[in-house]
Amino acid sequence: MQSSGTHLLSSAARSPALSTLCGRMRCICCAPSALPAAPCLSTSLSAAPSAPAASRARKGTRASAQSLRSAFLPPTLGFPRSSSSRHWGLGATAPATITLPTVPAGATVLGGAPGAGHVGRARRLAVEARGKRKGGEEGGAEQEGGKYKGTVCLPQTSFGMRANASTREPEIQKLWEELDVAKTLLETNPGEPFTLHDGPPYANGDLHIGHALNKILKDFINRYQMLQGRKVKFVPGWDCHGLPIELKVLQSMDSKARQGLTPIKLRKKAAQFALKTVDKQRESFKRYGVWGDWARPYLTLQPAYEAGQVGVFARMFLNGHIYRGRKPVHWSPSSRTALAEAELEYPDVHVSRSIYTTFPLRSLSSSLPPSLTPLLPSLSLTIWTTTPWTIPGNAAVAVNDKISYSVAEIGPPAPAAAADGADGSASGDDAVTAADPAPPSFGKGKRNAGSLLSSLCSTPSADTPTTRYVIVATDLLQSLQATWHCSLTPVATFLGSHLEGSTYQHPLDGRICPVVVGGDYITTESGTGLVHTAPGHGQEDYATGLKYGLELISPVDDDGRFTGEAKGGEFEGLSVLGEGNVAVMAALDSNKSLLLEEAYEHKYPYDWRSKQPTIFRATDQWFASVQGFKQEALEAIRGVNWFPPQGEKRITAMVEGRSDWCISRQRSWGVPIPAFYHAETGEPLLTEETITHVQAIVAEKGSDAWWEMEVADLLPPSLCDQAPLYRKGTDTMDVWFDSGSSWATVLNGASASASASSSGSDTRGAVSESASGAESKTLISESQGLNFPADLYLEGSDQHRGWFQSSLLTGVAAAGTAPYKAVLTHGFVLDERGMKMSKSVGNVVDPLTVINGGKNQKTEPAYGADVLRLWVASVDYSGDVVIGPNIVKQMGDVYRKLRGTLRFMLGNLHDYEPSEAVPYVQLPALDRYALRRLADVMGEVQQSYEDFQFYRFYQLIQRFAVVDLSNFYFDVCKDRLYVGGQGYLTRRACQTVLAHHLSAFLAAIAPVLPHMAEDAWQNLPNNFPRPSPSVFQMPWPKPEADWLSFGDADLATWGTLIELRSEVNKVMERARMGKLIGANLDAAVYLHTPSASLASTLLALSDSPASGNGAAATGEAAAAAAAAAEGVQTSGAKGAEELQAVDNLRTVFLSSQVHILPSESDLAPLGLDFSSDVEVQWGGEPTRVLVGVGRADGSKCERCWNYSERVGSFAEHPTLCSRCHAVVADLVVMA
Repeated sequence: MQSSGTHLLSSAARSPALSTLCGRMRCICCAPSALPAAPCLSTSLSAAPSAPAASRARKGTRASAQSLRSAFLPPTLGFPRSSSSRHWGLGATAPATITLPTVPAGATVLGGAPGAGHVGRARRLAVEARGKRKGGEEGGAEQEGGKYKGTVCLPQTSFGMRANASTREPEIQKLWEELDVAKTLLETNPGEPFTLHDGPPYANGDLHIGHALNKILKDFINRYQMLQGRKVKFVPGWDCHGLPIELKVLQSMDSKARQGLTPIKLRKKAAQFALKTVDKQRESFKRYGVWGDWARPYLTLQPAYEAGQVGVFARMFLNGHIYRGRKPVHWSPSSRTALAEAELEYPDVHVSRSIYTTFPLRSLSSSLPPSLTPLLPSLSLTIWTTTPWTIPGNAAVAVNDKISYSVAEIGPPAPAAAADGADGSASGDDAVTAADPAPPSFGKGKRNAGSLLSSLCSTPSADTPTTRYVIVATDLLQSLQATWHCSLTPVATFLGSHLEGSTYQHPLDGRICPVVVGGDYITTESGTGLVHTAPGHGQEDYATGLKYGLELISPVDDDGRFTGEAKGGEFEGLSVLGEGNVAVMAALDSNKSLLLEEAYEHKYPYDWRSKQPTIFRATDQWFASVQGFKQEALEAIRGVNWFPPQGEKRITAMVEGRSDWCISRQRSWGVPIPAFYHAETGEPLLTEETITHVQAIVAEKGSDAWWEMEVADLLPPSLCDQAPLYRKGTDTMDVWFDSGSSWATVLNGASASASASSSGSDTRGAVSESASGAESKTLISESQGLNFPADLYLEGSDQHRGWFQSSLLTGVAAAGTAPYKAVLTHGFVLDERGMKMSKSVGNVVDPLTVINGGKNQKTEPAYGADVLRLWVASVDYSGDVVIGPNIVKQMGDVYRKLRGTLRFMLGNLHDYEPSEAVPYVQLPALDRYALRRLADVMGEVQQSYEDFQFYRFYQLIQRFAVVDLSNFYFDVCKDRLYVGGQGYLTRRACQTVLAHHLSAFLAAIAPVLPHMAEDAWQNLPNNFPRPSPSVFQMPWPKPEADWLSFGDADLATWGTLIELRSEVNKVMERARMGKLIGANLDAAVYLHTPSASLASTLLALSDSPASGNGAAATGEAAAAAAAAAEGVQTSGAKGAEELQAVDNLRTVFLSSQVHILPSESDLAPLGLDFSSDVEVQWGGEPTRVLVGVGRADGSKCERCWNYSERVGSFAEHPTLCSRCHAVVADLVVMA
């Protein structure tokens, strides 16, 4: 799920009050006298303007306000960068500057000098301001234009707006390593262990964006669990055996080098390749910001892992779930090995050559009508197959005993059909007629009629074939007539059960074969309703063969070529998927058996590695008897939590429908099946004693020992004298058995399986980050702290038929339980258009390019790992997800908004003193509303993590940062933060709330954006409480009970006020466009509502009630009280008045004045040109409010730009309002 972005009002439309305010306050870091060599906000600065230039520029302060405001406000506010210069400053429109204090090295100053406590900093600023007055009373414009700059509290922080991710993120990762944060949390967290077991990626190439999605999702979960106080140990793993790595090695060698390649030499090279790939992939995963025990991963080539895997095999064998048999399996001629279902893929389009052919009947079942006996010499069974090459292996024809079959006479087509192809073939270029001198080109074109069909559909002659009557399913007569372009006239009908016991003659070698009853796989949806049965070339065929004791014939070798068994050697050496297929069709046609051959598009199993088609072929293999424990496996599935829930249905269907698992492979690079075979009889020798002995050898020396040691050394001592009678097997285990055994070797599953392992000691050594073959032969992960069953498995949805299923089957068969409590799956990653990524198409998104940038940094900038992680959080991974340059750019924009939110909080807490935090009961309602919203949002964030709904977290945190904080709370707080007194209660109240928000915000984003969170944590203000070296060692913040005392009714009231604020801003924007006002602070807002309850609430948020023509609720009473206070106001009645001003409507609207009108008629006499009749929600109902905007009364305060009738009342500071006069006076007193 992608963010569509958040469109905000312009600076003037949205917050002109602070735009105006900030325009008169030149950012301290822009003053050359303060930081001559330090750039402001990581950008270059131009020289400061002269005093006269600044004085002349006062009339144009609004533009300069936007520039300065963008310098120190979060980017969520969307303010443009100054177009007149490269720096974030005021340019030619800036007011005059004054000399400012120097800034400590290493601090990025956003305004004001760093403080050493409220009083100390206030006195310093007061002395400075007094000095300016003494030296510049005759300065005219210079004295009036900015002399109060030093009295303003602008934010400052060393947390940069730019992430500089390519430099900063590796530094943060190095810090984590130095602090050993993950290990410390494992040892000190008080909670229960949490185990997310890593599914091992294949060590045969570079990582892609799907790997990034997978590992980053895992890291979200692990980091969140750490913050919840649980003991988390994440042991990453790699799948290092199998054909893909073997093929990579072979491809790297020339033909001469391959000639002398022995299995052990190949294994050594394969191990080196795998370890080199592991090193490369490991560095990529670490750069993603994924935490794990990278120095000590589990590798399936480690001796301890291999020994544990042999132990799983042993337990399954001893439980009766492993057997050796000859049966058809998926065979890859291109790879020369058997394949499991999980190693297959099914392209959408594969073209087979299908045929309709006849098998002449030689005897009829006694159940058939006697009237058919005279037809026997010309009566044939008719079958349809997409694999003509399997005909030599035919042993029976199967029927469905419940289907109705007919004997039909084949004849020329009806006249209408004859016009299209009366000869029984297709008309046009593909037509083949009896008169054609050339024989059909089998294997080419759309369709080719056999000589039998051509003869039957032509005028009878002396050469009429023996077959004239065929048996097909009754329901298929019409469709077959259309397909064959002939007529089919039924002469008898009967059930399939009546055909059982009939016999026919094999069309190629003359064998007499039976008609048998098959299963429900025989239907009338396609074909003829009769199925050619070759027990050596199909699962259903094999099952039918066992039922009837049929001969298992499979005349095909490892290369997919016919052996001498096929038709007396006539086809020997021909590829069954190529010329052999054509040869079979030609042979059938030559003896008048073939009716029709045509192209047929369908899905067909391919070898997922070589991308070549496979075949079914009967061979001697080792099998896991899934049928023997299938019900237990299905029961185990029901005890697992599946995310999303449909995953349970998917894996259930797969397990229900699967056959026994062929676990043996005819390759060298893998874990050997520890079987010995009698040299003469071929009988396998496999006992608990022999397996246990081999397992101990593998644990000590690795699986290479199977190829390096003699039989006498591999057999247990009690059988050494029989060594000459045996040879060791060469089969290796399926790689899915490798990875599917990880629960027993990485977790505590080995003890649960009661394996006969002698290598269960916990003496794992570190796998070097540049692991050599020797270094890899160490024991694997310490199992302490790793749960069995694991709390969670998390992989792609394709693993329902892969790792999830192989782990389930081995776990149930060997340990009696599923190895996981919960399973979470994600979809695949597509490009922005929803298309599959392909290098040839050029739409591949490389995760490292997103992080580090490409060759052209302008077109492929370096976004950093956190932006990539933010994308992972933004998508609904339960289905397929999309990514591309535009989406990554959007994520970069959102990232900057979140970073700006953090920066605002850090900058305004630079002088925060926790000891002077304001108690909750003293906070203004606005601040209490903010804390209630924080509590609600954090609760939802926590639930989104618990439910693994990271896209929900993304939506919540983005909306909270933009809408709740930047657009509202930060906006209305800037006045008291910047121009309120530094130690004033209102400012400290806001800082108290910001401190709570900062801690919660850091915790909320830490699992997803760990580098940003850690960067902010390391840049916390000096006085801010930091109880731990890393942000991940902080406890998950919990809302205080008081926060929830802000009731739902109060929450709804503030929701209405914020809605009304939006409507007021719209009217202000019209007034601005009409040149009535330049900024919100230039305005007076007039409100009237017919709702008595809403009107009462609005009046309660005003300093004085409306009367007559509307009294101005300007807050002057509170301001006067503040002005009368001596020193810094912190408590008492006057402090309460100060806090009351925070909740005033003018604060919410950012206007100078608000008038509440008792009557709608009061609005007309005011002559307002800009008004609106709006509706807001109040008490659950739409409620009418009249909104008007006019010019504010009084004069503009030079310091805060609020309009007040008190401006001009103070002789010493005639340009200040009462609030600003009080602040400046306090500074002078303290100085």
